[in-house]
Amino acid sequence: MTQEAKWYVVHTYSGHENKVKVNIEKMVDNRGMQDVILEVKVPTEEKVEIKNGKKKIKEVKLFPGYVIVKMKMTDESWYLVRNTRGVTGFVGPSSKPIPLTDREVLDMGVEELRHDIDVKVGDTVRVITGPFESFIGSVENINMEKHTFKVLISMFGRETPVELEFHQVVKM
Repeated sequence: MTQEAKWYVVHTYSGHENKVKVNIEKMVDNRGMQDVILEVKVPTEEKVEIKNGKKKIKEVKLFPGYVIVKMKMTDESWYLVRNTRGVTGFVGPSSKPIPLTDREVLDMGVEELRHDIDVKVGDTVRVITGPFESFIGSVENINMEKHTFKVLISMFGRETPVELEFHQVVKM
């Protein structure tokens, strides 16, 4: 069974985020672990500051004190990241780091999730989770940016449009 790489949050000393990113990447290269630890990110955004009447664009960390690592969790990868200088630990209970959910990854802007969907407009789908679980409807619209379907569900004798996330439905 091949394990899927997931995003984990690593706590660092404040101000050491970029150093930790570089150190992890160096160790991954030295040990040839590119297939286990795939990516290290320090999420940032550009802020516009106006100082003395001059516009200045400044890169600021979205989550100071944290680094996000996409990795397959193994004893070796855990040990490598956990023992990197500047790392204080993984976010989650000490024995088992908790990966970010797809929704958290999207909301944090860490990664664009690519969904390969085999559903098209007009298809009949069954809702598998959420308040409309087990309802059946037809897909009226697909929003690739928001990762949602607009599905017409028959409720109380009439068609009602509901917005559902990709993972909430299966094709019939």
